[in-house]
Amino acid sequence: MPPPEGVNARPLTPGEADLAFAAAQKVVEVHRHMCQFLREGQTLAQVDAEVARVLAQLECRSCFLGYRVGRLPPYPSHACLSVNDCIVHGTHLSHTAPLREGDLLSLDIGVVHRNWVGDAAWTYAIKSVSEPHRRLMACGREALLRGIPTLSPANTMLKWAQTIQSYVEGDCGYHLVRGLGGHGYGRWINERDRGIHGPPYVSNVPPLSESEWPDAFLPRKTFSQIAALRRWQPGTLIAVEPMIALGTGRTIGGDRDWPIHTADGSVAVHYEADVLITDAGPRDLTEGMQSLPDIVG
Repeated sequence: MPPPEGVNARPLTPGEADLAFAAAQKVVEVHRHMCQFLREGQTLAQVDAEVARVLAQLECRSCFLGYRVGRLPPYPSHACLSVNDCIVHGTHLSHTAPLREGDLLSLDIGVVHRNWVGDAAWTYAIKSVSEPHRRLMACGREALLRGIPTLSPANTMLKWAQTIQSYVEGDCGYHLVRGLGGHGYGRWINERDRGIHGPPYVSNVPPLSESEWPDAFLPRKTFSQIAALRRWQPGTLIAVEPMIALGTGRTIGGDRDWPIHTADGSVAVHYEADVLITDAGPRDLTEGMQSLPDIVG
């Protein structure tokens, strides 16, 4: 059962795994610094400039800046900065008002360090948080904690989505964003082949059909063959990222510009971790993120 072709087409060597871990830990370091930096009244331009400064200090650079997908313009920021109803891909140009007390900022940081990518996101409340938003954030953090142990060669890829959906939508009553999910990643090759996004796609919800999540199924040899589920392959690097909204799983935006918002304007949170699949199970390369605070400033 070979994995889908792409950035994880072969297992990592021990040396490569160490480099992937080092890159992921640089992301953790940037997040820890930003927890001390973020304050009410800052603009996203100031936040993004600080991310750039810290990346340079850590001998890293952004893997997002200048990134192009389809017809979207080159990504203009060093980090993804998504405020309140912006689910993902917010830029320093898309929200120009200063941060206010109670705002939720989802900060997605992607680095290149020694030609390997690290990519992880966390959601922070500015200065204080309302009880409904606190519960939403707790759900996002717990979703990662419950989901990561399923990323094992003993399990199908579908087990991740079943676990996440059961908890987020079943136990908590919130809404996972359908159509957005995690991804494979790996080595930075060049500006065109950045190693940021590649197979396998990792849905946070079970698919309604094979075509919605083809990476989760083995190819059929005949039309009449029963679909077989793909299992996780040792050596695979994946970034898993539940995106959870208070009011709806539907979205707007993301077609002509980068930011994607909830369709009803409700608040969303975004949590992301880098994981290496090993024979013994998942290795969380971004370990330490769970100690980050909910409230900053």
